[in-house]
Amino acid sequence: MRIRSPSLLRLNDRPGAYPDSWYAATAPVHPLRERLAGSVTADVCIVGAGYTGLSAALHLSGRGFDVAVLDAHRVGWGASGRNGGQVGSGQRLGQGALESLAGKDAARKLWLIAEEAKSTVRGLIRKHGIACDYQPGVARLGESAASAERIRKAAEMLERDYAYGEIEVLDRVAAAEMVGTDIYRGGLIDWGAGHLHPLNFALGLADAATAAGVRIFENSEVLGIGDDGAAAVRTDHGQVKATAVVLACNGYLGALDAGTTARVMPINNFMIATECLGEARAHSLISRNVAVCDDRFVVNYFRLSRDHRLIYGGGESYSYRYPRDIAGLVRRRMLRVFPGLGGVRVDYAWGGTLAITRNRMPYFARSRRNVYTASGYSGHGIAMATMAGKILAEAVAGEQERFDVMAEIPTPAFPGGSRFRFPLLALAMTWFRIRDRLA
Repeated sequence: MRIRSPSLLRLNDRPGAYPDSWYAATAPVHPLRERLAGSVTADVCIVGAGYTGLSAALHLSGRGFDVAVLDAHRVGWGASGRNGGQVGSGQRLGQGALESLAGKDAARKLWLIAEEAKSTVRGLIRKHGIACDYQPGVARLGESAASAERIRKAAEMLERDYAYGEIEVLDRVAAAEMVGTDIYRGGLIDWGAGHLHPLNFALGLADAATAAGVRIFENSEVLGIGDDGAAAVRTDHGQVKATAVVLACNGYLGALDAGTTARVMPINNFMIATECLGEARAHSLISRNVAVCDDRFVVNYFRLSRDHRLIYGGGESYSYRYPRDIAGLVRRRMLRVFPGLGGVRVDYAWGGTLAITRNRMPYFARSRRNVYTASGYSGHGIAMATMAGKILAEAVAGEQERFDVMAEIPTPAFPGGSRFRFPLLALAMTWFRIRDRLA
């Protein structure tokens, strides 16, 4: 059966072209890879050339599998090349909440997986010489005394119960000294976390995979997956016959897997990059070269670029179509934190589609005998998506233990079905936005 092309692949972007982001403007030029034409065979066909798919390809190739990767546009074209660049610790859900959701034993396994996720990112950067400007340090800050206290208690829990000693707690004075604003009441810096140039990391993974023998086809949108023993993954111009299939599409999955689509919702987020501010002014905004995020439900996140711009992200839209004025949307949020930047020019503004789940934990599933999927990283994707690729490679190779740990997390479907779930999410997001403002 032919599956209709997901509209999100073309709704907001030019086909086969990276968005006009600071990341794309500063990435090395990579020639367009060939489009799939005709019929090819592989042990594993991976759909999606973002962190999950590229990591899976690289780890499968290292195990001796013949791998083909298909992407509807370009390597790192989706959220992998557009995000805030934060390589965070833990899962998207905090350890206390995970202990309540899955029990202490499972929560500890999930913590260890997340710790390995960060080391996997750093290890791939070192091993393959990926020039993506990795820097240590991610700060999490709270605007109220209550939120600052929650952050402090979470840090204490990690040190006490998980022997994690990489956190520096910040009081109000220390937070104001690090970030050039007085709105934050405290928080922490996680020195075991870090930040990087996300598109360059994706491109580096692709180069490493290609060097290892992986075939990557761009401009090759998957239209359907047959199930006749050796799955036939079909595009407009060809097909890949493979023993196993990995769906690594995240927010761009469309209708390729109904079970995942019911549990993983695409949403849009938006970013800007200011003009070059100069070293002194840039460091007056963030005095230590860390990435920063707050603890709002609709998160603000920001960091400095290597050429001394402020890269700022946040904002939500209640339509799958991007707003006409992305720069204005995000600029308003930036000026609330940094009102002194009112006269600063915005040089780049872009949007991207990520994917969330109801419980904010990634969704792993084996939807058919030979079809695996992982997605729904909920804004915590650089480390966990890279690790998901590694875990998917293990599962395809017959090592199911860590795949099962992730797959056993209860992931409820979104209410409302395909027709009403996005309006219901929009209502929920409106409520949380009001709550953020009241707080």
